[in-house]
Amino acid sequence: MGKTTKYILIALGALIVLIVILKVTSKPQKTQVATEKAAVRAINETVSASGKIKAHVEVKISPEVSGEVVELPVKEGEVVKKGQLLCRVRPDILQSGYDRAVASYNTQKATVGNTSQMLKQAEATYNNQESIYKRDKILFDNKVLTAAEFDAARASYEGAKAALEAAKQNVIGSTYGLAQTQASVKEAQDNLAKTTIYSPVDGVISKLSIQKGERVLGTQQFAGTEIMTISDLNQLDVNVDVNENDINRITLGDSSKIQVDAFLGKTFMGTVIEIGSAANVVGTTADQVTNFTVKVRIDAATYTALLNKSATNPSPFRPGLTATVDIQTNRTKSLSVPIQAVTTRDVKVTVVKSDNSTSTDDDKSKAKITAPSKEYVYVYSAGKVKQVLVTTGIQDDSYIQVLSGLKDGDEIVSAPYTAISKVLADKMEVEKVDKSKLFSADNKN
Repeated sequence: MGKTTKYILIALGALIVLIVILKVTSKPQKTQVATEKAAVRAINETVSASGKIKAHVEVKISPEVSGEVVELPVKEGEVVKKGQLLCRVRPDILQSGYDRAVASYNTQKATVGNTSQMLKQAEATYNNQESIYKRDKILFDNKVLTAAEFDAARASYEGAKAALEAAKQNVIGSTYGLAQTQASVKEAQDNLAKTTIYSPVDGVISKLSIQKGERVLGTQQFAGTEIMTISDLNQLDVNVDVNENDINRITLGDSSKIQVDAFLGKTFMGTVIEIGSAANVVGTTADQVTNFTVKVRIDAATYTALLNKSATNPSPFRPGLTATVDIQTNRTKSLSVPIQAVTTRDVKVTVVKSDNSTSTDDDKSKAKITAPSKEYVYVYSAGKVKQVLVTTGIQDDSYIQVLSGLKDGDEIVSAPYTAISKVLADKMEVEKVDKSKLFSADNKN
């Protein structure tokens, strides 16, 4: 055997011995974890939703009569007061209708006067014929007048009586006619007044949909043209859609934190003032989402600093701005741990099924079913972790309430989540490190 071959064999033998020694002496790398102690903390459970800012009082203005807009003295964004002129529709046709109604009323008024005079004439005729009839009756009873003369006197009396009653009815009829034409005048006057539109509330014109000279459609028989929207910006709400899974957690009066996209970095406070009863179903039949509208009133005191004192607009917000609301639905101060420290484990249970009706080898079969998942945390002690069953309550963005299984001061594994959820097991040895080391560039978990 040559020297070269001898040296090679010696080197290989040494290498093998070195590998065996390293394998025997080396220890498996331990999972690195960070810990945090269970402690009593204040937890605010929230429901988050997004929506639009709207004025609590928002009035849509539509004309009641159709026609051309001949006067529009306001513009979008202008502050208006109750009773201020907003718009005027050309009144020509309605003005002529009003004039006709007034003329008809005056004619009927003259008719009432005429029938009243005719009633007086009928009353005078009736009184005269009544006197003649009474005298002729006395003469007839004394055999002075013939029966024919007395019958003529009585007929004249009855005719005067009937004429008097007819005159009274004419007066009544003409009086009702006068009331009818008076109502027509009132109707025509009201219709004429509808050509002029005044502001029903104080507010800001948040939307103006027409221009001077356009024709608008009235609401008397049709839907009508929406000409503008007036919003009271002294009271602003955020209308958000809350999923059906969270709606029962919200109650009237819940405080809320509001963030408006147009005011980044600023947080405003609000209160839940209204919870919708009717569901808003969106999406297709196969993928429907059921939401409920919740109104959150923005606290004016939280945006006072943003007000421009020289502006007439009473609010820095504009209707339609996008906002995100965190509704604080529940509050507690109790034992808690970081949310990521809690993991679930599926419990496999073997169930033996048997069928007495057969006698084959398949009589008995084993099936594994999954019991409801349970929640666990891993308690760190002396280099090992212990899997502990816990029950949890409410949670916020960072911590979750622990109702049972832990005590104040227990050191639990809080990171990394991948190890907590998949790697760690009961009585497993781990290496405790600082949390910053876990997520350093050289040690990513």
